[in-house]
Amino acid sequence: MQSQAAFSFPHIVSALGVAVVWIAAFSLLREPMRHKLSAIMIAGAGAAYPSGGLGKWELVACTAFTAVAYKGLDDYRFIGLGWVMHTCWDLVHHFNGHPIIPFAPDSSAGCAICDLLLAAWYFLGARSIFGLTGTLHRKSAGV
Repeated sequence: MQSQAAFSFPHIVSALGVAVVWIAAFSLLREPMRHKLSAIMIAGAGAAYPSGGLGKWELVACTAFTAVAYKGLDDYRFIGLGWVMHTCWDLVHHFNGHPIIPFAPDSSAGCAICDLLLAAWYFLGARSIFGLTGTLHRKSAGV
């Protein structure tokens, strides 16, 4: 079954808005809490589709997300990788007609857009957008 959800400009803007709210909220956290919670969240995102219609592949994906989240405890780049992986997984579910929110057929496509902005922020070191909570976490900077 393929998703036939119409995806329009307002959907894109709202998905990006969710990412901006996430980034703003996480920017308020001090290091290392921001880093640790981010790793936990990508592990949780990897478990978002446990019965998403792809059978054993859901368990394989969950295992991969767990491994990336574990590595993400030491390096923000792995958290960014996790969000890129989740983008791909969102698209697989969108095109197979198994959205993350069953009653919202476009939810996986929106999640994919949101996830890409999150990935970019994490690849850049997940620095506070407010400049209030210090600098890049030392482990992430490779120092």
